Amino acid sequence: MEYTVQKLAKLAGVTGRTLRYYDEIGILKPARISASGYRIYGQAEVDKLQQILFYRELEIELESIQKIITAPSFDEVEALKEHRDKLLTKQKRLEGLIESVDRTLAAKEGRITMSDKEKFEAFKQNMIDENEEKYGEEVRLKYGNDSIDKSNAKLKGMSKEQYEQGEKLGEEVLQVLNEAFQTGDPASDLAQKAADLHKQWLGLYWDSYSKEAHAGLAQMYVDDERFTAFYDKKQPGSAKFLRDAILIYTGANKG
Repeated sequence: MEYTVQKLAKLAGVTGRTLRYYDEIGILKPARISASGYRIYGQAEVDKLQQILFYRELEIELESIQKIITAPSFDEVEALKEHRDKLLTKQKRLEGLIESVDRTLAAKEGRITMSDKEKFEAFKQNMIDENEEKYGEEVRLKYGNDSIDKSNAKLKGMSKEQYEQGEKLGEEVLQVLNEAFQTGDPASDLAQKAADLHKQWLGLYWDSYSKEAHAGLAQMYVDDERFTAFYDKKQPGSAKFLRDAILIYTGANKG
């Protein structure tokens, strides 16, 4: 069966503008252009659009999706299995958060009592699951399973105060980093303050700290586009600037 932009957009629950944009950037070209100038999509394009929307649901950038689905090694069946696994993980996280909301409602209504620690358990588990899904393979390969398992256990054992301190420190790192970036100098006092705050933030989650591991993580921020996208969200180039500041802070830039 063939579809025009309007019909495929309605079928897929997207806008015609989205399909035209996908055509413009080359991620989803129509099968052909009709004599009247309309874009016409066939079954192959329908299947490809489904894959794109699966990846978008997992919050993957279009540029990355295009590299994945156009790679010679791309296997549609394996991709669908991977989608399923990731969606099940996402479902598990949401179920945990929903359960926490239900328990909080019950506590507010006086039906149960809920400790401060319990109030944050779902958020901490959600953070662990998200990190495992996004970066687990890379960081476990780099730092080892034992180190990551210990860090996850430390996060799960955090008190309410420690959890809130972590959230506050994380925000402060980004704030100071943004200010330091304006100086253009990763060796500046402000940039080194950002690196020190980053060390303090890591100290809440890592089982143990080392300058080498800190420098290695900073390099990963530049090498892995997912980390780069996080730090570059407000100011492109921030991930590299933070990396350079941390290399100076840890002394890893010497020699």
